[in-house]
Amino acid sequence: MNNTFSDHHQIGMVSTFSELVNTNFQGDQNVLCWYRNLDGDFNEIVSQLQLKENITEVYPEDLLSLQLSEKGCIARKIILGDLQSLTDYGALPSLNLIKSYDRDDELDYISTDVYSYHVDRSPVGTETFLCTYYGTSSDILPNDQAIQKILIPGIREKLKALHDGPEEEFEAFLEEYYFDLHYQPTSDAQPINLGSGHLWKLAVDHPDQQVLPCVHRAPVENANEYRLLLIC
Repeated sequence: MNNTFSDHHQIGMVSTFSELVNTNFQGDQNVLCWYRNLDGDFNEIVSQLQLKENITEVYPEDLLSLQLSEKGCIARKIILGDLQSLTDYGALPSLNLIKSYDRDDELDYISTDVYSYHVDRSPVGTETFLCTYYGTSSDILPNDQAIQKILIPGIREKLKALHDGPEEEFEAFLEEYYFDLHYQPTSDAQPINLGSGHLWKLAVDHPDQQVLPCVHRAPVENANEYRLLLIC
């Protein structure tokens, strides 16, 4: 078992897909990791896929149409297996080839894009699953090392000026534009990088959730390198 992850009290370690989906979050634990050292050549798959937009969804038939080496075939089988397992579980997995996400640079004091530390919110009970097969991988932050940006006085004052409406509607305004989902690391924060090949389950903010949602962000991509990410 990997000590880098198991040393963190917010991360629970599992060894099968069944354990990943059937283990509930509890206490401080709002992240589960199915730790895997994957065989296969994922770079070969990425090099053959066609990027149509900055984020291009890749479908099973796209993978099946590739002419791959033995190592490439192993990688393809792993991805198809993950997609099938999550679909059978009832999730809606998406495999994305990513050059970059859209940036939100409209306001210089708060960003609402996925490169900013944030939590996911859902009106129904769900979780976020993700696995980076190739390229840079996401970071998470312990909740006690993250400050909700709308609680930082300078940012809050600027948002109140931007709102320019009745005080009683301010909180709804923050939710409507997703400002309340974004966080700033504390000065001593130590982000945890999720690495490649592991399948992760992150806690989401929803009405039935018993634990704090997981604070995470997308990584800045390496120059001239695409990411291959499964997410749902």
